Amino acid sequence: MSQSSPLGVFERYLSVWVALCIVAGLSLGHFAPVLFEQVAALEIASVNLPVAVLIWLMILPMMVQIDFAAIKAVGREPRGLVLTLVINWLIKPFSMAALAVLFFEVLFAGWVDAQSAQEYIAGMILLGVAPCTAMVFVWSQLTRGDAAYTLVQVSINDLIMVVAFAPLAALLLGVTEVSVPWSTLLLSVVLYVVLPLLAGMALRRWLLKRSEASYAHFLARIKPMSIIGLLATVVILFALQAPTILAQPGVIVLIAIPLLLQTYGIFAIGYAWAVWWKLPHRISAPACMIGTSNFFELAVAVAIGLFGLHSGAALATVVGVLVEVPVMLSLCAFANRTRHWFPEQ
Repeated sequence: MSQSSPLGVFERYLSVWVALCIVAGLSLGHFAPVLFEQVAALEIASVNLPVAVLIWLMILPMMVQIDFAAIKAVGREPRGLVLTLVINWLIKPFSMAALAVLFFEVLFAGWVDAQSAQEYIAGMILLGVAPCTAMVFVWSQLTRGDAAYTLVQVSINDLIMVVAFAPLAALLLGVTEVSVPWSTLLLSVVLYVVLPLLAGMALRRWLLKRSEASYAHFLARIKPMSIIGLLATVVILFALQAPTILAQPGVIVLIAIPLLLQTYGIFAIGYAWAVWWKLPHRISAPACMIGTSNFFELAVAVAIGLFGLHSGAALATVVGVLVEVPVMLSLCAFANRTRHWFPEQ
Protein backbone atom coordinates (compact mmCIF):
# COMPACT_ATOMS: atom_id res chain seq x y z
CA MET A 1 0.00 0.00 0.00
CA SER A 2 1.37 3.43 -0.92
CA GLN A 3 1.82 6.20 1.59
CA SER A 4 -0.92 8.21 -0.07
CA SER A 5 -3.57 5.55 0.52
CA PRO A 6 -4.39 6.49 4.12
CA LEU A 7 -4.97 10.08 3.07
CA GLY A 8 -7.27 8.87 0.30
CA VAL A 9 -9.29 6.87 2.78
CA PHE A 10 -9.51 9.84 5.16
CA GLU A 11 -10.66 12.23 2.44
CA ARG A 12 -13.04 9.80 0.78
CA TYR A 13 -14.90 8.96 3.97
CA LEU A 14 -14.30 12.20 5.88
CA SER A 15 -17.98 12.71 6.70
CA VAL A 16 -18.09 9.20 8.21
CA TRP A 17 -15.00 9.88 10.35
CA VAL A 18 -16.44 13.20 11.53
CA ALA A 19 -19.72 11.53 12.52
CA LEU A 20 -17.81 8.86 14.44
CA CYS A 21 -15.68 11.52 16.12
CA ILE A 22 -18.80 13.43 17.21
CA VAL A 23 -20.19 10.24 18.79
CA ALA A 24 -16.80 9.48 20.35
CA GLY A 25 -16.52 13.02 21.74
CA LEU A 26 -19.99 12.93 23.29
CA SER A 27 -19.31 9.50 24.78
CA LEU A 28 -15.93 10.48 26.21
CA GLY A 29 -17.30 13.74 27.58
CA HIS A 30 -20.15 11.87 29.25
CA PHE A 31 -18.16 8.98 30.72
CA ALA A 32 -14.92 10.86 31.50
CA PRO A 33 -16.06 14.39 32.41
CA VAL A 34 -13.21 15.00 34.87
CA LEU A 35 -10.60 14.39 32.17
CA PHE A 36 -12.16 16.96 29.85
CA GLU A 37 -12.67 19.45 32.67
CA GLN A 38 -8.88 19.32 32.98
CA VAL A 39 -8.51 19.75 29.22
CA ALA A 40 -10.90 22.73 29.32
CA ALA A 41 -8.81 24.32 32.06
CA LEU A 42 -5.74 24.36 29.82
CA GLU A 43 -6.42 27.76 28.31
CA ILE A 44 -4.98 31.25 28.12
CA ALA A 45 -7.25 34.24 27.38
CA SER A 46 -10.14 31.90 26.44
CA VAL A 47 -7.94 30.09 23.89
CA ASN A 48 -7.81 26.36 24.63
CA LEU A 49 -4.21 25.20 24.26
CA PRO A 50 -4.82 21.54 23.21
CA VAL A 51 -7.20 22.77 20.50
CA ALA A 52 -4.64 25.42 19.49
CA VAL A 53 -1.98 22.72 19.03
CA LEU A 54 -4.35 20.69 16.84
CA ILE A 55 -5.26 23.75 14.77
CA TRP A 56 -1.54 24.36 14.30
CA LEU A 57 -1.24 20.81 12.97
CA MET A 58 -4.03 21.57 10.50
CA ILE A 59 -2.71 24.98 9.43
CA LEU A 60 1.00 24.24 9.02
CA PRO A 61 0.74 22.29 5.71
CA MET A 62 -0.89 25.29 4.08
CA MET A 63 1.55 27.78 5.58
CA VAL A 64 4.47 25.78 4.22
CA GLN A 65 2.97 26.10 0.72
CA ILE A 66 2.76 29.91 0.78
CA ASP A 67 5.07 31.39 -1.82
CA PHE A 68 5.61 34.99 -0.75
CA ALA A 69 6.49 35.99 -4.27
CA ALA A 70 2.89 35.09 -5.16
CA ILE A 71 1.47 37.63 -2.68
CA LYS A 72 2.37 40.38 -5.14
CA ALA A 73 -0.10 38.80 -7.57
CA VAL A 74 -3.03 39.24 -5.17
CA GLY A 75 -3.54 42.81 -6.36
CA ARG A 76 -4.19 41.55 -9.88
CA GLU A 77 -7.45 39.95 -8.72
CA PRO A 78 -8.91 42.29 -6.06
CA ARG A 79 -12.47 41.03 -6.54
CA GLY A 80 -11.87 38.09 -4.19
CA LEU A 81 -11.01 40.56 -1.42
CA VAL A 82 -14.06 42.68 -2.24
CA LEU A 83 -16.27 39.58 -2.03
CA THR A 84 -14.83 38.58 1.35
CA LEU A 85 -15.08 42.04 2.89
CA VAL A 86 -18.63 42.77 1.71
CA ILE A 87 -19.90 39.38 2.91
CA ASN A 88 -18.12 39.63 6.28
CA TRP A 89 -18.87 43.20 7.22
CA LEU A 90 -21.92 44.39 5.23
CA ILE A 91 -24.07 41.25 4.97
CA LYS A 92 -23.25 38.53 7.48
CA PRO A 93 -23.64 40.43 10.80
CA PHE A 94 -27.02 41.85 9.76
CA SER A 95 -28.40 38.62 8.29
CA MET A 96 -27.42 36.79 11.49
CA ALA A 97 -29.17 39.39 13.64
CA ALA A 98 -32.28 39.24 11.45
CA LEU A 99 -32.45 35.44 11.55
CA ALA A 100 -31.87 35.35 15.31
CA VAL A 101 -34.72 37.81 15.93
CA LEU A 102 -37.02 36.03 13.48
CA PHE A 103 -36.57 32.64 15.12
CA PHE A 104 -36.39 33.56 18.80
CA GLU A 105 -38.85 36.45 18.89
CA VAL A 106 -41.35 35.02 16.38
CA LEU A 107 -41.05 31.37 15.34
CA PHE A 108 -39.77 29.95 18.64
CA ALA A 109 -41.43 32.52 20.91
CA GLY A 110 -43.77 29.96 22.47
CA TRP A 111 -40.96 27.53 23.30
CA VAL A 112 -38.36 29.83 24.87
CA ASP A 113 -38.78 32.38 27.66
CA ALA A 114 -38.15 36.01 26.73
CA GLN A 115 -34.95 36.42 28.76
CA SER A 116 -33.32 33.30 27.31
CA ALA A 117 -34.44 34.28 23.81
CA GLN A 118 -32.66 37.65 24.09
CA GLU A 119 -29.49 35.94 25.29
CA TYR A 120 -29.57 33.41 22.45
CA ILE A 121 -30.03 36.28 19.99
CA ALA A 122 -27.04 38.09 21.51
CA GLY A 123 -24.80 35.03 21.25
CA MET A 124 -25.73 34.48 17.62
CA ILE A 125 -25.05 38.15 16.83
CA LEU A 126 -21.58 37.84 18.37
CA LEU A 127 -20.88 34.87 16.09
CA GLY A 128 -22.05 36.86 13.07
CA VAL A 129 -19.74 39.79 13.87
CA ALA A 130 -16.61 37.63 14.31
CA PRO A 131 -15.22 36.37 10.97
CA CYS A 132 -12.97 33.33 11.11
CA THR A 133 -9.20 33.50 11.54
CA ALA A 134 -7.76 30.04 12.12
CA MET A 135 -9.97 27.39 10.55
CA VAL A 136 -10.19 29.24 7.22
CA PHE A 137 -6.71 27.95 6.44
CA VAL A 138 -8.02 24.41 6.94
CA TRP A 139 -11.06 24.94 4.70
CA SER A 140 -8.86 26.61 2.08
CA GLN A 141 -6.47 23.68 2.14
CA LEU A 142 -9.33 21.16 1.77
CA THR A 143 -10.61 23.03 -1.30
CA ARG A 144 -7.13 23.52 -2.77
CA GLY A 145 -7.34 27.27 -2.37
CA ASP A 146 -4.61 29.77 -3.18
CA ALA A 147 -2.51 29.80 0.02
CA ALA A 148 -1.04 33.27 -0.49
CA TYR A 149 -4.40 34.81 -1.37
CA THR A 150 -6.06 33.18 1.65
CA LEU A 151 -3.37 34.63 3.91
CA VAL A 152 -4.02 38.13 2.58
CA GLN A 153 -7.80 37.72 2.96
CA VAL A 154 -7.48 36.58 6.57
CA SER A 155 -4.94 39.29 7.43
CA ILE A 156 -7.10 42.12 6.08
CA ASN A 157 -10.14 40.74 7.92
CA ASP A 158 -8.16 40.64 11.15
CA LEU A 159 -7.07 44.27 10.71
CA ILE A 160 -10.67 45.36 10.12
CA MET A 161 -11.86 43.28 13.08
CA VAL A 162 -9.56 45.22 15.42
CA VAL A 163 -11.48 48.45 14.72
CA ALA A 164 -14.93 47.22 13.59
CA PHE A 165 -15.82 44.35 15.93
CA ALA A 166 -16.70 46.36 19.04
CA PRO A 167 -18.81 49.13 17.42
CA LEU A 168 -20.65 46.70 15.15
CA ALA A 169 -21.38 44.30 18.02
CA ALA A 170 -22.53 47.22 20.19
CA LEU A 171 -24.82 48.47 17.42
CA LEU A 172 -26.49 45.11 16.83
CA LEU A 173 -26.69 44.17 20.51
CA GLY A 174 -28.18 47.54 21.40
CA VAL A 175 -25.65 48.19 24.14
CA THR A 176 -23.55 51.29 24.62
CA GLU A 177 -20.20 49.56 24.88
CA VAL A 178 -18.69 46.16 24.10
CA SER A 179 -15.43 45.38 25.86
CA VAL A 180 -13.23 43.55 23.39
CA PRO A 181 -11.07 40.85 25.05
CA TRP A 182 -7.90 42.08 23.37
CA SER A 183 -5.87 39.28 24.92
CA THR A 184 -8.09 36.69 23.16
CA LEU A 185 -8.04 38.56 19.85
CA LEU A 186 -4.31 39.22 19.80
CA LEU A 187 -3.30 35.81 21.15
CA SER A 188 -5.45 34.07 18.54
CA VAL A 189 -3.96 36.10 15.69
CA VAL A 190 -0.44 35.38 16.93
CA LEU A 191 -1.13 31.69 17.55
CA TYR A 192 -3.10 31.00 14.39
CA VAL A 193 -1.56 33.38 11.84
CA VAL A 194 1.78 34.87 12.83
CA LEU A 195 3.57 31.90 14.43
CA PRO A 196 2.38 29.22 11.94
CA LEU A 197 3.31 31.60 9.12
CA LEU A 198 6.84 32.11 10.46
CA ALA A 199 7.23 28.37 11.05
CA GLY A 200 5.95 27.65 7.54
CA MET A 201 8.35 30.16 6.00
CA ALA A 202 11.31 28.67 7.84
CA LEU A 203 10.33 25.10 6.97
CA ARG A 204 9.71 25.93 3.32
CA ARG A 205 13.07 27.70 2.98
CA TRP A 206 14.95 24.86 4.69
CA LEU A 207 13.22 22.10 2.70
CA LEU A 208 13.65 23.83 -0.66
CA LYS A 209 17.29 24.49 0.14
CA ARG A 210 17.71 20.73 0.54
CA SER A 211 15.76 19.83 -2.63
CA GLU A 212 12.36 20.02 -4.31
CA ALA A 213 11.97 16.32 -3.53
CA SER A 214 12.42 16.94 0.21
CA TYR A 215 9.75 19.65 0.06
CA ALA A 216 7.29 17.41 -1.80
CA HIS A 217 8.00 14.49 0.54
CA PHE A 218 7.38 16.63 3.62
CA LEU A 219 4.03 17.87 2.27
CA ALA A 220 2.95 14.32 1.49
CA ARG A 221 3.87 13.17 5.00
CA ILE A 222 2.27 16.04 6.92
CA LYS A 223 -0.98 16.31 4.96
CA PRO A 224 -2.57 13.20 6.58
CA MET A 225 -1.61 14.65 9.97
CA SER A 226 -3.70 17.71 9.10
CA ILE A 227 -6.81 15.54 8.68
CA ILE A 228 -6.02 13.66 11.89
CA GLY A 229 -5.71 17.01 13.69
CA LEU A 230 -9.13 18.01 12.36
CA LEU A 231 -10.75 14.79 13.59
CA ALA A 232 -9.08 15.08 17.00
CA THR A 233 -10.37 18.66 17.26
CA VAL A 234 -13.92 17.43 16.61
CA VAL A 235 -13.56 14.85 19.40
CA ILE A 236 -12.30 17.43 21.90
CA LEU A 237 -14.89 20.10 21.02
CA PHE A 238 -17.81 17.72 21.42
CA ALA A 239 -16.32 16.10 24.54
CA LEU A 240 -15.90 19.50 26.18
CA GLN A 241 -19.54 20.35 25.55
CA ALA A 242 -21.03 16.87 26.05
CA PRO A 243 -22.69 17.69 29.42
CA THR A 244 -24.44 20.74 27.92
CA ILE A 245 -25.50 18.91 24.76
CA LEU A 246 -26.88 15.91 26.61
CA ALA A 247 -28.58 18.03 29.27
CA GLN A 248 -30.26 20.49 26.86
CA PRO A 249 -30.65 18.72 23.50
CA GLY A 250 -33.85 20.60 22.65
CA VAL A 251 -32.30 24.03 23.19
CA ILE A 252 -29.22 23.01 21.20
CA VAL A 253 -31.45 22.05 18.25
CA LEU A 254 -33.41 25.32 18.43
CA ILE A 255 -30.22 27.39 18.35
CA ALA A 256 -28.67 25.22 15.63
CA ILE A 257 -31.57 25.74 13.17
CA PRO A 258 -31.04 29.48 12.48
CA LEU A 259 -27.27 29.00 12.64
CA LEU A 260 -27.50 26.35 9.93
CA LEU A 261 -29.69 28.58 7.77
CA GLN A 262 -27.24 31.45 8.26
CA THR A 263 -24.21 29.34 7.38
CA TYR A 264 -25.64 27.77 4.24
CA GLY A 265 -27.36 31.02 3.22
CA ILE A 266 -24.23 33.16 3.51
CA PHE A 267 -22.22 30.57 1.61
CA ALA A 268 -24.87 30.47 -1.15
CA ILE A 269 -24.75 34.26 -1.52
CA GLY A 270 -20.97 34.33 -1.71
CA TYR A 271 -20.68 31.33 -4.00
CA ALA A 272 -23.34 32.61 -6.43
CA TRP A 273 -21.57 35.97 -6.47
CA ALA A 274 -18.22 34.28 -7.21
CA VAL A 275 -19.76 32.27 -10.06
CA TRP A 276 -21.38 35.42 -11.47
CA TRP A 277 -18.05 37.27 -11.33
CA LYS A 278 -16.27 34.26 -12.87
CA LEU A 279 -13.61 34.26 -10.15
CA PRO A 280 -11.11 31.39 -10.13
CA HIS A 281 -12.09 28.55 -7.81
CA ARG A 282 -8.80 28.78 -5.90
CA ILE A 283 -9.88 32.31 -4.82
CA SER A 284 -13.66 31.81 -4.68
CA ALA A 285 -13.74 28.82 -2.33
CA PRO A 286 -11.59 30.35 0.46
CA ALA A 287 -13.35 33.73 0.07
CA CYS A 288 -16.72 32.10 0.68
CA MET A 289 -15.37 30.01 3.56
CA ILE A 290 -14.08 33.12 5.36
CA GLY A 291 -17.49 34.73 5.14
CA THR A 292 -19.26 31.59 6.28
CA SER A 293 -17.21 30.46 9.30
CA ASN A 294 -16.69 32.25 12.62
CA PHE A 295 -13.97 33.32 15.05
CA PHE A 296 -15.55 31.29 17.84
CA GLU A 297 -12.91 31.95 20.53
CA LEU A 298 -13.60 35.69 20.31
CA ALA A 299 -17.39 35.25 20.24
CA VAL A 300 -17.36 32.91 23.24
CA ALA A 301 -15.06 35.20 25.23
CA VAL A 302 -17.20 38.29 24.59
CA ALA A 303 -20.44 36.39 25.37
CA ILE A 304 -19.02 35.25 28.71
CA GLY A 305 -17.72 38.75 29.49
CA LEU A 306 -21.05 40.44 28.71
CA PHE A 307 -23.57 37.87 29.88
CA GLY A 308 -21.76 35.33 32.08
CA LEU A 309 -20.39 31.82 31.74
CA HIS A 310 -23.74 30.08 32.13
CA SER A 311 -25.76 32.50 30.02
CA GLY A 312 -27.81 31.73 26.95
CA ALA A 313 -25.46 33.95 24.94
CA ALA A 314 -22.46 31.81 25.88
CA LEU A 315 -24.45 28.67 25.05
CA ALA A 316 -25.37 30.03 21.61
CA THR A 317 -21.74 30.76 20.77
CA VAL A 318 -20.78 27.25 21.85
CA VAL A 319 -23.49 25.76 19.60
CA GLY A 320 -21.95 27.80 16.81
CA VAL A 321 -18.64 26.04 17.43
CA LEU A 322 -20.28 22.61 17.33
CA VAL A 323 -22.29 23.33 14.19
CA GLU A 324 -19.41 24.88 12.29
CA VAL A 325 -17.03 21.95 11.78
CA PRO A 326 -19.41 19.39 10.22
CA VAL A 327 -21.22 22.09 8.23
CA MET A 328 -18.03 23.61 6.87
CA LEU A 329 -16.80 20.16 5.85
CA SER A 330 -20.02 19.67 3.88
CA LEU A 331 -19.44 23.01 2.16
CA CYS A 332 -15.85 22.05 1.34
CA ALA A 333 -17.15 18.87 -0.27
CA PHE A 334 -19.71 20.89 -2.25
CA ALA A 335 -17.07 23.39 -3.36
CA ASN A 336 -14.84 20.58 -4.57
CA ARG A 337 -17.66 18.93 -6.51
CA THR A 338 -18.56 22.20 -8.24
CA ARG A 339 -15.05 23.23 -9.26
CA HIS A 340 -16.14 22.99 -12.91
CA TRP A 341 -18.50 25.95 -12.39
CA PHE A 342 -15.48 28.25 -12.38
CA PRO A 343 -12.98 29.24 -15.07
CA GLU A 344 -9.69 27.36 -15.04
CA GLN A 345 -6.94 29.76 -14.00
